[in-house]
Amino acid sequence: MKKRELGNSGLEVAPLALGGNVFGWTADEPTSFKILDAFVAAGCNLIDTADIYSRWVPGNKGGESETVLGKWLRRSGNRGKVLIATKVGMEMGPDRKGLSKSYILRAAEDSLKRLQTNCIDLYQSHTDDPRHRWKKPWRLTRN
Repeated sequence: MKKRELGNSGLEVAPLALGGNVFGWTADEPTSFKILDAFVAAGCNLIDTADIYSRWVPGNKGGESETVLGKWLRRSGNRGKVLIATKVGMEMGPDRKGLSKSYILRAAEDSLKRLQTNCIDLYQSHTDDPRHRWKKPWRLTRN
């Protein structure tokens, strides 16, 4: 499948992305794994998720999609074949929302643990936060 450069990031993505909001919600783990396997087998590589997926389901706390995706990454060994996009900002609980630098850093660490990886390829704001408007970009790095 022909890939395209994502802005000037140096990342190349297939023209289709897979939305992971159903993982751990309407798609159980075995079904999610089959979907992910088929997606990669078709030559696609961008998987989108978020820390909030699927907090809205009774009994869930958020992070279920990232957790399922992390288990699949570990089981399949496909981390080098896919790009992971996840998001931050929506309310995950008391004092767990928004786009302050301290919250972003904490939420990113939580996402990395659930995803069982040391790198998030594309980290996005899931919502605007009028309390935190960045005047200059800053880089999130982790050793």
